[in-house]
Amino acid sequence: MVEKAMGHQTRALLAQLETACRACDELAHDTEELFLQHPDAEIITSFPGLGVLTGARILAEIGDDRTRFATARDLKAYAGSAPVTRESGKSRRVSHRRIKNSRLAAAGRHWAFAALTASLGAHSHYNRRREAGDRYHAALRNLFNRMIGQLHHCLTTRRKFDESLAFASPALPSLATAA
Repeated sequence: MVEKAMGHQTRALLAQLETACRACDELAHDTEELFLQHPDAEIITSFPGLGVLTGARILAEIGDDRTRFATARDLKAYAGSAPVTRESGKSRRVSHRRIKNSRLAAAGRHWAFAALTASLGAHSHYNRRREAGDRYHAALRNLFNRMIGQLHHCLTTRRKFDESLAFASPALPSLATAA
């Protein structure tokens, strides 16, 4: 009797799980369909590591009002990727933001992590930060900071992402200039 009752309960729980999974799949499908109709979708999905669902989350969190964030710095502060510097006298402390849009910051971590394998420039930027002494999360946050700034620029200028411009190595001064 007990085994039979447990079997009924297990089947009922599995039916609930199946319904929840089906609803999740339908929500993902509808989100993808609606996001791809948005005028910014083509620009957003041109970024390495930024797929349709993560792109939809990023767009949902920053909105499509381009006057909301006048500068990339404003967007970076909202996303929580820009560092906070506190100075008093001779002491100076740089730390990460604690007040931020947590959903955007979480989507940014996923985006930065996915960009590591999707973009050679993003991976080399991350490696440079690690070699400079940043820990994993700090280097990932720094990569997200750079990418969200580039996203702001691309949305403002209505251009797709171009890796050769985004991760171009800085020009070294010529020997004549240095002398």
